[in-house]
Amino acid sequence: MRTSSGYFFCLMCVVWVIFGCTQDAYEKGEGRYSLMRADFVEAHADGQKKIYQITTDDGDVLSASKPFSAKLVTTPDSIYRCILYYNKVSDEQGKDAFEPISIGQVPCPKIIPLSELETEMKTDPVKFESAWMSKSGKYINLSLYLMTGSADDEEAKQTLRVVQDEIVMNPDETNTCHLSFYHDQAGVPEYYSTQVYVSILTSAIPADSVRIKIPTYKGIVEKAFDLKR
Repeated sequence: MRTSSGYFFCLMCVVWVIFGCTQDAYEKGEGRYSLMRADFVEAHADGQKKIYQITTDDGDVLSASKPFSAKLVTTPDSIYRCILYYNKVSDEQGKDAFEPISIGQVPCPKIIPLSELETEMKTDPVKFESAWMSKSGKYINLSLYLMTGSADDEEAKQTLRVVQDEIVMNPDETNTCHLSFYHDQAGVPEYYSTQVYVSILTSAIPADSVRIKIPTYKGIVEKAFDLKR
């Protein structure tokens, strides 16, 4: 899984790779997009850096109708956390497969202990939309909006990280990991909002449950999840 301890804004945005031709604005019925699905997936790339298979958050494993290239794939024989728009089709053997329409990488940041954070904690606000655990229990997914705009400093980039504050023992002898979102606006103007997704690997959380604090324009939003396996 391709991960990083922190993500600049330009890497966090879902960058779409569009396959095929454009859609007629008046297309109806059984057009290419009429049965389109969208899923958070693990995308598997082969030795030629082509995506040949996905595993969805529901646990479905599907092969590509034809292996395809995507800019997000940088290493042979690798796995990437993505959001995929696709059509479900049948392969030559009549098995379920997928035809890609667009794909974008979803950041899956490494959790950094507060004691190892090399800068001061930044809690610039974001807009929170939702948080949920995948059906497989492997990921906690978040949908956020960042305020952005053209900066005078072309190198100004927002940064988002996940920081582990502490692990607390509960009265019932379970423990809870407390996480906080690190967000550095870095002087980027706040003219309009851009949606970003973030996934957190639950296997990287050493506790029975987790509480995540997210700084928003309306105050701190806190979400809790049971991780008992």
